[in-house]
Amino acid sequence: MANTAVEPMLDVSELLRPEPAFATKPVVQFRDYTVDPADRIKERVRRLYHEMHTCMTVDFVKERRARWLKFDKFKATMMDAVEKMGQFLDESDPDVDVPNIMHGFQTAEGIRQEHPDKGWFQLAGLIHDVGKILHLYGEPQWATTGDTFPVGCRWGPSVVYRDTSFHDNPDGQHPVYSTEYGMYAPHCGLENVLMSWGHDEYMYQVLRHNKTTLPEEALYMIRFHSFYPWHSGGDYMHLCTEKDKKMLQWVLEFNKYDLYTKTDKDLPDVEALKPYYQKLIDQYIPGVLEW
Repeated sequence: MANTAVEPMLDVSELLRPEPAFATKPVVQFRDYTVDPADRIKERVRRLYHEMHTCMTVDFVKERRARWLKFDKFKATMMDAVEKMGQFLDESDPDVDVPNIMHGFQTAEGIRQEHPDKGWFQLAGLIHDVGKILHLYGEPQWATTGDTFPVGCRWGPSVVYRDTSFHDNPDGQHPVYSTEYGMYAPHCGLENVLMSWGHDEYMYQVLRHNKTTLPEEALYMIRFHSFYPWHSGGDYMHLCTEKDKKMLQWVLEFNKYDLYTKTDKDLPDVEALKPYYQKLIDQYIPGVLEW
């Protein structure tokens, strides 16, 4: 893996208040998780998180890792996998209702506009959600999409639907898993934390297994971009190292493109953009990959 120095970034408080130019609608309308049974999208999202928070236990995560991290399910190039996102609609997303491939290219192009010299950053934007290919190979959406959180310790207060969705999760009654630190030591580092199973962790593990040369900043973005309780809610800092806190700035820089480039209007011309991104794939994640 390439070693790159962490570059100076914006103040974290500024990154949490992205410029209006990034948003195609008022910022307060993104990630709207208010409950409204009459709203088809909101109710779909609420039900998905309720099932996720009921079933996402330590045992479940360990079983899924044992199943998927053998990397024996299929082989495909990264562009093949990107193209498969044209078949995927994220049921956890309250912001847009278009195939996920559009979001990947929107994110990448937003980064490219602001960071034209960072091809690795652009590529991270393109592929950050490709782990959702899990659903196309049998995983339910609640074990593929949505915000992530550590299992094996008390759920953070900013987890979406925290107060209403975990009642039937058995880990909430576990003598260790229900405590603040749970099965972890203070400041053990996020690399030593068992995250809820989904597309973030799977994509990160696929990249590591296939020996990507993407820098560590990109891998943090991909692994933790859905970890909103950490990077936007401020939870779980008691598990972080100084390295995690430094990398948090990169995850936040990524987040403003991931979140605020979402739109179902003016969709990107995928075919026209593919040759540019294929060159980046050839540089950082070449060849046929094991998934």
